[in-house]
Parts: sequence; C-alpha cells; structure tokens
Amino acid sequence: MRRIVLAFLFVTSGFVAGMVLTGRMRSAEEARAEMRAVASQQGGAAPASPAVAGGLPDLSAVAGRAIPSVMNITSLQMVRAQNSPFASDPLFRYFFGDREDILGPRNRVSQSLGSGVIVSSDGYVMTNKHVVGDAGARVSIVMPDKRELPAKIVGVDEYTDIAVLKIEARGLPVLPWGDSSKLKVAEWVLAIGNPFQLNQTVTLGIVSALGRSLGGTFANYEDFIQTDAAINPGNSGGALINARGELIGINTAIFSETGGYQGIGFAVPSNLARHVMDDLLKYGEVQRGTMPGVVIASLTTEIANELGAPNTRGALVNQMSRDSEAWAAGLRPGDIILTFNARTVDDASAFMRLLADAKVGTAARMEILRESRKLEITVPISRSRRTVR
Repeated sequence: MRRIVLAFLFVTSGFVAGMVLTGRMRSAEEARAEMRAVASQQGGAAPASPAVAGGLPDLSAVAGRAIPSVMNITSLQMVRAQNSPFASDPLFRYFFGDREDILGPRNRVSQSLGSGVIVSSDGYVMTNKHVVGDAGARVSIVMPDKRELPAKIVGVDEYTDIAVLKIEARGLPVLPWGDSSKLKVAEWVLAIGNPFQLNQTVTLGIVSALGRSLGGTFANYEDFIQTDAAINPGNSGGALINARGELIGINTAIFSETGGYQGIGFAVPSNLARHVMDDLLKYGEVQRGTMPGVVIASLTTEIANELGAPNTRGALVNQMSRDSEAWAAGLRPGDIILTFNARTVDDASAFMRLLADAKVGTAARMEILRESRKLEITVPISRSRRTVR
C-alpha cells in the first residue's frame, strides 16, 4: 500500500509540474506571437530590446563596445590677448593711458579639450569645429591605449559645427552609423565623451526633443537632438548612441546657467553629420542648396487668415527678386510652401533645412497655397555660398 501511495504522489507531482511548464511555455509563445504581430503591423521586425535590470535597461555591453571608438582631443592654437588683465579698467587706463607696451595685444597659446568619434577604421575622426579651432591649430588625439597621435584637420563646417580629422592609424574600432530620422522622443541614449578630462565617461538619458534650434550658439542648423543624458564641457564632439550601439548624434552643446550639466544637451543628428563628412571628403566643403532672391518668413495666425490659409503650417514667401529663377518658375510673394519634394513643410525652419539638404543642380517640386488654391511648381536648386571651410 505504501508503494502505491508513493507512486501516485510521484505521478501527480510530475503531472502538475508538466502543466506549469506547459503553461509558461504557452505564455511565452503567445507573448512572442503578439510581438511579431505588432511588428508586422508596424512594417518591421520586432525590436531588439536591451536586457532589463532593476526596471532600467542594461546597456553595459553596448557601452563596452562603443567606448573604444571615442577619443580625447586636444587643440592648441595662438590667440591675441591683452597684455594686462586691467586693460578694461577705466581707473587703470586713467593713470597709464593707452600705452602699447602695457595694454597692447600679444600672442598666447590657447588650449581646447573635447572628444571625437572614430568613423572609419583607417583613421577618420569626427568632432566639433569649436573643439579643433581654426585651420592653423595643432590637434592631437589620445587613443584608448594612451598613445597620443597628431591629427590633420581635413575640413570644418561652421554651419553645423562639424569637423573631420585624420590620423595615421589602421584597424581602428568604428561605431556603426544609426538612422537619426527614426529617433523617437523618450528613446534611451548614451552620451560618451571626456567631460572635465575624465576620459571615456558614459552617461545615460533619453531623447528629450527633436528638431531643436541652438539659436546661433555654435551652429546655425536648426535640427538638433535634445537629450537629458549628462553632457558637460569636454563632451563636445563625443558620441550619442542608441540602445543598439549605433551612432545617432555628435554631442555639440549644452544649455546651462552655471557652465555645468542642467539636463539639456544638444547633438548633431547622425544623418546630417554623415552628409557633412561625405561632402568635406569629396569636395572640401559642404554643398548646400538655396533659391537665390527668395526671402522666407514664418507664418503667423494673422497672416494665415489674410492669405486664406487654414492654419499656420508652411513657409511664407515674404520677398522675391523678379530676375530670380524662382520667379521665372512661378513662385510669388505671398505664396505658402506646403511641401518640398513630397515632404511636409511644417514651418520656415523646416523649409530651410530641406532646402539646404537638397542636391545642388536639381529641381525641387513644391506644393504651394496661393489665394486658397493649391498649385504645384518646380524650382531649380542653386549652390549656397554661405558655407565656410
């Protein structure tokens, strides 16, 4: 009898364990099926999410692969400075006047520190223009193994604050490019750089906003990624990567009232940075599109009502030259540009970004609103002369 009871208990325990295991397997399979169904509806594969530890993503492996691709950059250049620190003091000038030997300018060495990202295994490095300074600066790069190599400035673009350097090295670790156009607000990102000379520092945050303007702080291009990942002095030129370890931005600036981190940092989107680098390598400058003789303005509610527009979406053609190619193509003052090469124009800034990115020598198809009627015109794209090398 005892043997029968033990056998019964053994069989029952196995049956229950099998039921639990089967239920868990079915639940896991149903969850995977649900993820595949959602991905299918969104037109792509299920996203490869990072491991989760303690409710937060575990990005240690991603950071480990990315850190060797971020370098420390030092730039030395000669600048003009006043001989006396009291040169601007009225009392000092009253007693000593404007004597050249005391107040006259002199040359001194200025050092700039920042970060850079390896973008090719044969030694091309991307950073910020304000990190490397002028063309005559002496730039060096500190490798992860502490080697210091001289770097040549291949080209700079003041419009986006991007610079491309070249070092004599091979087989370097490279960060894969990510598609910054697919970024979403609240997506996890890592900022990697050398803040305050603390080499290879990693900070975690999210994408706070997209399409931000820096208001001429360092650059004029109004399409920056805003992030709350800690960015401090020395992070400039470093990498902003997503949870898959892809380079989706070059850290450029911070908004701060104290000079330190306040949760608002900006990065040049990777798609833009890559375009700038390709043009610098191919042409020695960045070629941007423009429409000569056309002045664009923002569309206000009052102006939209006067022009018969349903809302303030679009870019207003404020002024035009009658001898411009755009006039000959049919564009007129008072027109509201709604689309540019089939892409929606939300405002004047968006139009200027699309225009600058347009290929020189092509013609742009634009949908415009004129006197409450929609029209389509084609306007030639000319080369902008604003680019500074």
